[in-house]
Amino acid sequence: MCQYSSSDGFANEWHLVHLGSRAVGGAAVVMTEATGVSPEGRISPDDLGIWKDEHIPMLQTITEFILEHDAIPGIQLAHAGRKGSRTAPWKGDIHVPLSEGGWEPVAPSPIPFIAEYGIPKALTSEEIARVTEDFKSAAQRALTAGFRIIEIHAAHGYLVHEFLSPYSNKREDNYGGSFENRIRFLCEIVSGIRSVWPEKYPLFVRISASEWVDGGWSIVDSVALTRILKGLGVDLMDCSSGGNIPGVKIPLVPGYQVPFSEKIRKETGMPTGAVGLITTAAQAEAILEQGQADLIVLARQMLRNPYFPLQAAAELGDDVDWPVQYLRAKRKP
Repeated sequence: MCQYSSSDGFANEWHLVHLGSRAVGGAAVVMTEATGVSPEGRISPDDLGIWKDEHIPMLQTITEFILEHDAIPGIQLAHAGRKGSRTAPWKGDIHVPLSEGGWEPVAPSPIPFIAEYGIPKALTSEEIARVTEDFKSAAQRALTAGFRIIEIHAAHGYLVHEFLSPYSNKREDNYGGSFENRIRFLCEIVSGIRSVWPEKYPLFVRISASEWVDGGWSIVDSVALTRILKGLGVDLMDCSSGGNIPGVKIPLVPGYQVPFSEKIRKETGMPTGAVGLITTAAQAEAILEQGQADLIVLARQMLRNPYFPLQAAAELGDDVDWPVQYLRAKRKP
């Protein structure tokens, strides 16, 4: 979950406490927020970044703390695309002009998300190659900083998703039109990252498995994409949905996105992560037991309760290790 608490992309004490609390709270993997691979790849000027070497030392402090508390540090690499140069939600989610530290948002095609976002600049082939290199360089820095999992953010209407979707990608070159062309950008990012990211460390991809509209990116497309990414070295698909087309009605009920995870997992053999209104230990356990996912990905629930995993273990009768500093509060299952 984006924290909008950085200056010039730098992690700080907030990020150490925020992410460290989830490790202390028993999470198996602690994933950063969407982390900009370039300054113009951020959603807001307050986003976390990893586009320069100076970002590494504080990130390394955070990963060392996470590892010390028996969790695995992961980083989500992202480019906001046409959704970039906005203020944080509590600052109004409005456009940040160039005069106030903003930038010109980019996209596969000059199509705004909504009118008030303005028309983004369509990337040239050379600029696409530069963004791909930004992801690769960010992966190299992530390795130096001590991360053990990378997740490529290809969901929720940000740049990679914009290329995938026929609604936002109207290009007529090798990056638009056919399914094979629209997935090219993501495939090149995956290959670039895998050229520097050790085979022993997992590579995840977060997708919007469906756009919930006819003619948009669909679960059928997601299954086909997964088969290709599996051959390129991706280890898990994190299955979210929506975010690229405004005004779409989505049935927001508990576990509403789990069927996407289940279908991709069963039809491709790729491990998947399930997300979306998963709020109880019993619900999460049932998803795993029924073979609908290999990993439960929690966001808002972990903002509400950083110690949810420890409490869930107790509810499910598992005697997991607690931080020694907290043992006096532990109840036996």
